[in-house]
Amino acid sequence: MMSSVKQKYERRMEPVVVGDPSAAGTSKMVRAYGDTTGDGMVQLSFTLPLPHDKRAEGAALQLAKKMGMEPAMLVHAKAMGSGFTFFVVYGAVSHVVDLRQVKVVEREFPLLSSKEVNTGIRDTLKRRLVVVGACIGTDAHTVGIDAILNIKGFAGEKGLEYYSEIKVVNLGAQVLVPELVARAQAEQADAVLVSQVVTQKDAHLHNVTQMSAAFREAYPAGRVPLLVIGGPRFEDDAAERLGVDRIFGRGTTPSEVASYLVHAVQTKGARKRPAKKG
Repeated sequence: MMSSVKQKYERRMEPVVVGDPSAAGTSKMVRAYGDTTGDGMVQLSFTLPLPHDKRAEGAALQLAKKMGMEPAMLVHAKAMGSGFTFFVVYGAVSHVVDLRQVKVVEREFPLLSSKEVNTGIRDTLKRRLVVVGACIGTDAHTVGIDAILNIKGFAGEKGLEYYSEIKVVNLGAQVLVPELVARAQAEQADAVLVSQVVTQKDAHLHNVTQMSAAFREAYPAGRVPLLVIGGPRFEDDAAERLGVDRIFGRGTTPSEVASYLVHAVQTKGARKRPAKKG
């Protein structure tokens, strides 16, 4: 059975040169890898609103075929409560990726040591840089924001609390946007860091869009703090569309964020800070 399936998808593969695109003389075209280089094999998981039976398995294979996976093999199916089934299918696709058309957002700033971060802030601002962080909306997942802000840090790096020239105010989880804006104003924040992990129905996009609009409404032009967001589902190039200054994705470390903050204040200059009331 397996040999006949393999022969079937091998016959339908288009000839293409694949390999390490960084190596001299190799193609910029790449295809997914499963059993052998360039075989186009991919694994896909999804859930259907059907109870687990043979009809549901047939529906899963039909969906995979309509998505361009042919032949598709059902490798896992499990009931997920009443009326739902989780599937994993494996099969070949004919799609080829042209690396010349892949766009990435390159890091535009150098990575700095903790000493360089502190020196950069002190020389530029002549005071400590104030950072206010939170998870907004109904998001209660503080692991990401804590990894960046708390002194214990992440991946062997200490968080922003470790830097002597950074004052950190961590508001925690499920912070309403008006509360975040008010606290940022009270602390005269230079930067606001927001983490969003909950992404159902694009909640992360709606929350961040609401947040950026609220800050621009509450602050005079030129005085809006740096708005920095992080989370696993944000697109790297979506910062302008969402109205924020920078997006950080999976695996971001505290030193990356600290280095960016130094770069931002050095590039844009210190934002004017209104005098505290009272």
